[in-house]
Amino acid sequence: MNDDGLTRKLFIPILLGTIRKGRESENVAKLIFDRARAHPELETQLFDPRRMVFPMNDEGQGLKKLNPEWREAIIRADGLIIISPEYNHGYPGSLKMALDMLLKEYIHKAVALVGVSAGPWGGTRVIEKLVGVVRELGLVVTFTDLNFNNVETKFDAEGRLLDQAMNARIDGFFAELIWMARTLCLGRAHLPSEYHEQSGDCRLVAAGSE
Repeated sequence: MNDDGLTRKLFIPILLGTIRKGRESENVAKLIFDRARAHPELETQLFDPRRMVFPMNDEGQGLKKLNPEWREAIIRADGLIIISPEYNHGYPGSLKMALDMLLKEYIHKAVALVGVSAGPWGGTRVIEKLVGVVRELGLVVTFTDLNFNNVETKFDAEGRLLDQAMNARIDGFFAELIWMARTLCLGRAHLPSEYHEQSGDCRLVAAGSE
């Protein structure tokens, strides 16, 4: 049966973008993961670069064979959520390594960005830099970014969200991502492109990516 992505649950993996010790963005990742897992329209999986293989003598697409679970998830994915702290106005190297190991698997899929910072801007600058990166990978960025500023004040000692004003923003974040992911699924399934086959099933179009 052909799948147009309008009725089934969408699979949206989540990528936490840092391996640093004491990372405050881990609370953000767990929050977004829990919300996605509880959402009636979504299935999800959380990826932590600490569990990925990054050899010191290789990088780029040479790493995808060392991280098959990540590649298989992105092939299956309808979209992606990236959670990145802002370090010195930029994104962590571990995030770039994780993203760069794939290419065709991302094309014409939605991506939503979450910025995290200890300062007042909530990762705005890292999101601005990530937009160019994910665009080059073929992902389509939603406009409803999430910004967690002064992140150490947003959660209690058990990792529970303290800033209840974030709830409405999170709801809007997911609503736009779901709309974009379903729309792009229709396009991948039914519109021809040099980057993927017109299969009638948006879950299959990237299966032959190498």
